Amino acid sequence: MSQALSLVKTLVHPADTLLDMAEAEEKPKPKVDMKKILAMIFVVANTFTVGGGAYMVYASTLGFKSPKLNEDELNKEMVDFRKTLEEPTIYYTMDPFNTNLEGLPRRFIRVEVSVEMYDKEGFEELVTLGGHARDSIMRILNSKHFDQVETVQGKLHLKNDIIAYLNDALKRGVVKNVYFTKFQVQ
Repeated sequence: MSQALSLVKTLVHPADTLLDMAEAEEKPKPKVDMKKILAMIFVVANTFTVGGGAYMVYASTLGFKSPKLNEDELNKEMVDFRKTLEEPTIYYTMDPFNTNLEGLPRRFIRVEVSVEMYDKEGFEELVTLGGHARDSIMRILNSKHFDQVETVQGKLHLKNDIIAYLNDALKRGVVKNVYFTKFQVQ
């Protein structure tokens, strides 16, 4: 019965039915919310970033497995290390340095420096540096004030400055220590 009634309505008022159909087609489609989509993309990207970072930390620290060494290899390395320590160190005595100190009144410093090297290779490299090393030590001495070199601590700082410079200048060798065989300030 209801089908017959709707059929009768369609036949009687066909324009009303067409209007209802047109209104149904014109209903606005639900809009896509860009904020929600961007928020979801941000959450997914953050999850991957944090997960990747956590994996990197695990792989580089916690997941690290140290290589296994046996006792024979360690003993061999220890013997080689002891041999290098037992080798006699080499001393290189530079010509005396005579220069002025920084500041007023003018002070004069006379220093003779002996450099202790770990091996012959470093000694040879230091000898080849020659004038360059002397010039640098001279600049270090010229930059010091009398107050900086008169005390024991000042002399130790001066030694450390010379050692640091020489070790930076050398490519293969290593300076073990610097000794002042003569140190005179006037």
